[in-house]
Amino acid sequence: MINSNLSNNPPRSEQWPSLAFEAWKDTYATLHLWTQIVGKIRLVQTPWVNHSWHVTLYVTTRGLTTSPITYGTRTFQIDFDFIDHQLVIQTSEGAVKTLALQPRSVADFYKELLANLSDLGIDVKIHTMPNEIADAIPFEKDHIHASYDAEYANRFWRVLVQVDRVFREFRARFIGKSSPVHFFWGSFDLALTRFSGRPAPSHPGGVPNLPNWVAREAYSHEVSSCGFWPGGGPAPYPVFYAYAYPEPQEYNKALLRPDAATYHPILREFILPYDDVRLAESPDTMLLDFLQSSYAAAANLSDWDRPALERLT
Repeated sequence: MINSNLSNNPPRSEQWPSLAFEAWKDTYATLHLWTQIVGKIRLVQTPWVNHSWHVTLYVTTRGLTTSPITYGTRTFQIDFDFIDHQLVIQTSEGAVKTLALQPRSVADFYKELLANLSDLGIDVKIHTMPNEIADAIPFEKDHIHASYDAEYANRFWRVLVQVDRVFREFRARFIGKSSPVHFFWGSFDLALTRFSGRPAPSHPGGVPNLPNWVAREAYSHEVSSCGFWPGGGPAPYPVFYAYAYPEPQEYNKALLRPDAATYHPILREFILPYDDVRLAESPDTMLLDFLQSSYAAAANLSDWDRPALERLT
């Protein structure tokens, strides 16, 4: 029997919840580091894939997952469950270990996660310095970041569910080389990248605690990229973003849809505040307009072969 309490159309506030930066910034900072620990476990156990696609996490119907990770002839998977608020480790033999997602330090999370893996016969060693974070503290020494607001962790995941859904629709319009829709734990954003197929100039690097060669490999080819980021620094509010590398001349002057989309001179990206999307009459339409118009600006100004790269029907 179908549960009559379930609905295909939950209220707008449930579909696209508020995610005010100030309300969860401490949880955000802690969760960022927890995802880095989990992501680095995938990193060390996975063959290198172009543009660092082998390190990412993916949105699930309960949270975020590594997807299966190889360990010898076995596999294991680590999932963030933002409904029951636990980290779930599963192996291909059927063994399961869980770790509570609750207020706890990064050092404690790191220690217990590796102990649980060891109990499952999985011994891994990771580089414990966080990536893409200035003034970073090694995981095993970080007793400062220890916040976890379950309500906001759940809201963040619910936002990712909606963004992942719309990004997948946008991705399907492109038949050239494209990344998956995936979550980068270094920058803590859900991203999607399209490629023209042409090589790009060497990236300058300079990302905090990230080897320059990683950035150069990631941007080895010309891209138009978009994503969702919870915010921070020069944009202390959640935003959708879009950028091109290399950035073509006049890109910063392009007129995008909707009108709320603006070019941020510090980030060197177009940004669209998340609140404008979640409060729109049709969030899907507004977000797709932003994604399409930012891509079109990059592709037209850089003379991409659009008929060969785009799905016409």
